[in-house]
Amino acid sequence: MRGYNPIQSSPQSDIDSNLNILRNRSYDMAINTPIGRGAIETSRSYVIGAGLIPSPNIDFRTLGLNPDEAKEWKRKTIQEFKLWADDVSCDIYKKNNFWDQQNIAFIGCLVNGDAWAIPKYGKNTANNPYCLKIQQIEANRVCNPGSIDIYGIVNPTMVTQFNEKNGNRIINGIEVDKKGEVVAYWIANKTPYDPTNIGALVEWKRVEAFGKRTGRAMVLQISKEDRPEQYRGVPFLAPVIEELKQISRYTNAELTTAIIKAFFSIFLTSNTPPGNTLNDMLDSTYDYDPYADLDPTKLKLGPGTINTLPPGVSVVTADPSKSLSTFEPFVQSLIVQIGAGLNIPSEVLMSKFNSSYSAARGALNQAVAVFKERRTWFAREFCQPIYEMWLAEAIAIGRIKAPKFGIDPIITKAWSNCDWFGPTSGLLDPVKEVQAAKLQVDYGFSTHEKVSTELTGTNYDDNIDILALENKKKQKLGLEGGE
Repeated sequence: MRGYNPIQSSPQSDIDSNLNILRNRSYDMAINTPIGRGAIETSRSYVIGAGLIPSPNIDFRTLGLNPDEAKEWKRKTIQEFKLWADDVSCDIYKKNNFWDQQNIAFIGCLVNGDAWAIPKYGKNTANNPYCLKIQQIEANRVCNPGSIDIYGIVNPTMVTQFNEKNGNRIINGIEVDKKGEVVAYWIANKTPYDPTNIGALVEWKRVEAFGKRTGRAMVLQISKEDRPEQYRGVPFLAPVIEELKQISRYTNAELTTAIIKAFFSIFLTSNTPPGNTLNDMLDSTYDYDPYADLDPTKLKLGPGTINTLPPGVSVVTADPSKSLSTFEPFVQSLIVQIGAGLNIPSEVLMSKFNSSYSAARGALNQAVAVFKERRTWFAREFCQPIYEMWLAEAIAIGRIKAPKFGIDPIITKAWSNCDWFGPTSGLLDPVKEVQAAKLQVDYGFSTHEKVSTELTGTNYDDNIDILALENKKKQKLGLEGGE
């Protein structure tokens, strides 16, 4: 180990000075390699799916409500929230509703290390009575003023700058005071390196991190940090970028070898020098050279291809006698390592379940536990803050009643509590898993609402109401099964 001497420095030296190249490579892996894209899409599908659904869980005891009143308040609040979330006018660009914005933010966080959303207020519409708008921006727009040159390269010496007006440090676009507390963000008006938009100059604007009166976040940074003084996130694929690239190169090389071996090409050559025939005399008279375009470097291999070679040129092939017998086990071994680095079982990463039910169930359970953790984190970082901003506006304009909201922090928190549910994990054996869910409810380990959401992605109250109507109709028609 004498030659193995890694050095750990500050998060700014270890992470921020290398963040630009990590993002570029991560983005390339996410769009140009099947496994890299699969890792991103698998996480997105299991964590976010079509969008995390809110389920207000107010503390009705603290608020002095009975369960029926709390249930009615929840129904009304969900209805109002969907009125805002389903409309694209909740997006400042008017392109994506709130559910689609979740996917964009989550993918941006995985690819770039962090995602950014700025809550703003605009005009309401006939279909959307709320003024709250969400603006999402690219992660590379949050950076130090002048730190990125025209080629998109970050100067390591400019990772940390100083605000001349107050002496605060600016670390990769995040301004912190002497205590290290985040106080503001520096956001460029466009992507600093953008060859398609070179007309306007890049300008940076300082945005306060928190409102002076409310204390609410003015900018949402969705990221997971691993170190105490780390202010920017690391791309999700960063630990496995080298393995992903090498697998891509190896796969392409083996694919090229297999294609070449499948070709059947014929090469024709002539050993007779030109000189005495009538055609040769005419060719020399009119300066025609039949071999003028026969450049050996332009000859191509292809299925059934016939190539004519100039005199004196022959074909020599090199056959390394490659065998594809070791390709699959070798690549599979690397995929297992990639799955370990991303905390995704290789079976789930490749959507390939060839083992027994127990092994497949174990891999899926392990993945679901990880995805639930990421779902909880993302809901806490992105969904819940936006929900609280929307709820404050809904109460302020009188569309939702919540006495003493905004006066007492305990009361405000009791009104703001909300659970977020995502896509179901799928059922490998529906009978066993439904029976297990029933036992959880019978013993009080779970609720009908949670089980209904986790197993089928439906609302328990809606299911009961519809079942009641169906059973009445069965009774009316004299069919069995009506209860």
